[in-house]
Amino acid sequence: MFKGSFVALATPMDDTGNIDYSGLKNLVDFHIQQGTHGLVSVGTTGESATLPFDEHIEVVKKTVEFAEGHIPVVAGSGANSTSEAIFLSEQLSDTGIAGFLSVVPYYNKPQQKGIVAHFEAVADSTDLPVILYNVPGRTVTDMLPETVAELSLHKKIVGLKDATGDMQRLKQTQSLVSDEFLMLSGDDPSSLAFLKEGGHGVISVTANVMPNAIANMCNAALEKDFEKAEAFNNTAKELHEALFIEPNPVIPKWALYKMGLIKSPYLRLPLVLPELDSKNVIEEVMLNAGIL
Repeated sequence: MFKGSFVALATPMDDTGNIDYSGLKNLVDFHIQQGTHGLVSVGTTGESATLPFDEHIEVVKKTVEFAEGHIPVVAGSGANSTSEAIFLSEQLSDTGIAGFLSVVPYYNKPQQKGIVAHFEAVADSTDLPVILYNVPGRTVTDMLPETVAELSLHKKIVGLKDATGDMQRLKQTQSLVSDEFLMLSGDDPSSLAFLKEGGHGVISVTANVMPNAIANMCNAALEKDFEKAEAFNNTAKELHEALFIEPNPVIPKWALYKMGLIKSPYLRLPLVLPELDSKNVIEEVMLNAGIL
């Protein structure tokens, strides 16, 4: 269920900062039409850090409603407070989602034993599968392969989104977990290399604006047709870099706005609109890619 291209879905807002649910429906419809394999609702790209619980839950519910069962929806449920992560998991469990994506607690800098205790408590609070998320560039704390291996023994913890971009880390983790444990890339520039090393898919930011190419890349890679996968990846290679020239999701939202898929590029503070130079860069890359 969790293999292939899952988009780290942006959360559209209007110019006053309210959630734009018609824009959200546009995005969900777009991904269904473009062949995206699944949606991740209210993760980092969905501005989870600035959505209060009521909005977080409502955006997930609406995403499930708009998907109409065509593709699975994974809900972000991460928090740096274990009790908050459990609360979100409990509130979202009956919304129709397929599972959870839960990030390593940020800012607190927990020990590896603390990470284990945190995720075991979260997984114990739900009957749905949980995908771990390691992104030390944002959380500071790095979840080590040995910690992932220990957590993989929990019957509800089914996979890892690895955003380190480190293929040696991938190989080390693979050597410690079962073949059934899902390995998903969280780093677009290295996602094809990740798939070539036996990864099962990607939770992609680039897929927000070029979903068909990322889905086709994953399809080809999972079929071991790496030449074909490389061709699809090449069409998105410039985007992989350009979408991160400012903090995510600043540039992806601008790109979606320029594509006409959302009405406003609004972001919740402390994020603001991109600089003019950044706008020029992403628009040129989008023109080169044929999507603008």
